[in-house]
Amino acid sequence: MHARAVAASTTALLGTAALLLPLSPARATDTGAPPVVIAHRGASAYAPENTLAAVDRAAALGIDWVENDVQRTKDGELVVLHDDSLQRTTDVEEVFPGRAPWKVKDFTAAEIARLDAGSWFDPAYTGTRVPTLEQFVDRVEQNRQKLLLEIKNPQLYPGIEQETLKLLGNEGWLDRRHLEGRLVVQSFSADSVRTVHALKPAVKTGFLGTPPVADLPAYAAFTDQINPSHGSLSAGYVTAVHALDGAHGKPLEVLTWTVNDAAAARRVAGFGVDGIITNTPDVVRDAVGG
Repeated sequence: MHARAVAASTTALLGTAALLLPLSPARATDTGAPPVVIAHRGASAYAPENTLAAVDRAAALGIDWVENDVQRTKDGELVVLHDDSLQRTTDVEEVFPGRAPWKVKDFTAAEIARLDAGSWFDPAYTGTRVPTLEQFVDRVEQNRQKLLLEIKNPQLYPGIEQETLKLLGNEGWLDRRHLEGRLVVQSFSADSVRTVHALKPAVKTGFLGTPPVADLPAYAAFTDQINPSHGSLSAGYVTAVHALDGAHGKPLEVLTWTVNDAAAARRVAGFGVDGIITNTPDVVRDAVGG
């Protein structure tokens, strides 16, 4: 996730939000528990981001929740990658030198599967591949972890919400066990979050950004979380979010990102956030007592 200003749509919203399932993680302010720790793009301080290696590293650290980013290839495959270009985190310039600017949407899944997505991070990870979403959720399931899935750049991929939900359903991630506490779908796009809620009201959703307090009731009609950058956060804002019930009739939650040091983790925990998204999940967990 980029710490940038996000223009959120506040157009006509769904009138009635279906309310089927309890929410998870439970609010720290209600339970007295520390914030839930979520490994950002996997344990991305220690392994290449958004790869199976990063998922496994989070599992080895004892971290239950992992976050990822989903985009779509030229031939319609969902892959796990943060940037809309392959340039930063793969060797695409070497493998396909004549195809700048190397956008994900301009490459087939087979072409992306040829790329090295690990050596940029550390030579020890040479040969690591960009995972498909199917491979990613299968690994999260294998590790008995939980998934905070971000639909990235939905404006580039019309229909990606429905395709993502279809894949999650095919992989068994839309059953009661997963919906009750193992899956959240989020986006910087309010329209995308609204679409997910309309297509599958049972799915817990999150909006990435810091909407004005006056606009929060509109967001509460279709989302369960407001997930701001930690630099935009205050105790008063967290309290204002918690004062409203979200789409599933439970108080809105706050997950904040991207917090990578102990002091910042303790600061936002003091605000009463429900979760902290971090590249260094062990550092944050130790800081907040998780």
